[in-house]
Amino acid sequence: MFKRTLVASGAVALVMVIALCAPVLVRAQAPSGTATFKATVTDTETAIKEAAEAAKAAAAAASNWTPPRTPWGDPDLQGFYLSLSYTPLERPPELAGKAFYTEAEALAAFKKAVEEDAEVDPRTVHYDWKEYGMDAWQSPVRPNLRTSLVVDPADGRIPALTPEAQKRRAAARARNPQVSVQTLDNLYTRCITGNQGPPRLPFNHDSESQILQTPGYVVLILQSNNDVRIIPLDGRPHLPQNVGLWLGDARGHWEGNTLVVETTNFHHERNWRGSTDGMKLTERFTLVDPKTVRYEFTVDDPATWVRPWSVESVLPRIEPPLYEFACHEQNYGLMNVVKGAQVREAEAAARKK
Repeated sequence: MFKRTLVASGAVALVMVIALCAPVLVRAQAPSGTATFKATVTDTETAIKEAAEAAKAAAAAASNWTPPRTPWGDPDLQGFYLSLSYTPLERPPELAGKAFYTEAEALAAFKKAVEEDAEVDPRTVHYDWKEYGMDAWQSPVRPNLRTSLVVDPADGRIPALTPEAQKRRAAARARNPQVSVQTLDNLYTRCITGNQGPPRLPFNHDSESQILQTPGYVVLILQSNNDVRIIPLDGRPHLPQNVGLWLGDARGHWEGNTLVVETTNFHHERNWRGSTDGMKLTERFTLVDPKTVRYEFTVDDPATWVRPWSVESVLPRIEPPLYEFACHEQNYGLMNVVKGAQVREAEAAARKK
C-alpha cells in the first residue's frame, strides 16, 4: 500500500519510521493459494523492528541531502503524502515537563500504541482498518521523540478557551447534549466535505494527499471527499473580509526551501475545534529528506484561545495513486447515529420535566 521511511522531526527530534507497507485494498492475511504480503503489514513486531532500523538510515540521508527544484526554480514538493501519527496532540499529564522521549522510550511508546491498535476486534468495532492494510502501523506512520504534536506552548497543551469560546461551546452542547456540533452538524459526517482541515491533524484513517505545483501556484488535493486547496504565490491580497470560504482564502510564498501558507477568510459556519471565522492559520511545508515533508502550523484566533498555538508533524511520501474515499458507500451507520442522538435528546428532555 504505502512505502515507509523515517526522518528527523524539527531541529531536535530524531524520528523513527516504519518502512515498506504492502498494497492497499487487500486483507492482512492472504487467502490460501494467493500471493503473500510483506511481514510489515501482517506482523507488528516486524513493523516495529523495521521502524527502528529505518530511523538511522533516514537521519543519515537527511544530513547530506539537497532539496530538488522545479524547472521554474521553486523547491519541488510534488508527490503523494500521508498524514498519520501515534503521537498525541497534547502532552499527557503524566509526561508534564518532558518534551522529548529518549530513543528507547519513544520506541516503547510506539510499540504500545501499535499493539493496542492491532488488537481491535472486527466483531465488536465497525471499522477494522487492518483488514484492508490501512491501520496506521501498516502505513509509514512514524514514532516520534516528541511527547506531543503541540510544540508551542512549551507545555505541549492547547491553550485555554476564552470566556467567549466557553459560552459558544456551552450553547452548542445545550442544543444537542449528546453529540453537540461534532456529529450531526459536521459536514464530513454527511459526506459533503473532507476532514483534513485546514489545518491538518494526523489522526484520521483517510489521510492521503497530493501536492501539485505549477508556476505561481501550489495545489493540495486532500482525501477524504476530494477537498482541493489552490494556493496562489503571486503576492495578491486576500479576499474582502466579508467573503468567507469553507477552506479559507490561502496565500503562499517561499522562505528558502519552505512553503509558507497564510489562510484567512474562513466561512462563519465552519467549526474547526471551536474556532471562529476570524482564525488566522499559518502553515509551513518543508521537504526535509527525499521522502518526508515536515508540516508545521500555527492557529491564531483571539476569540477562541487565549494565545496562539503551534503543531509540528511529518508527512511521509507514499506511492501513487491517490485513492478516492467513497464516503457514502460506507456511511450506512449515519442513520443509526442520528436516531441514537434523537433518543438521547428525548431522554434529556424527559428528565427536565
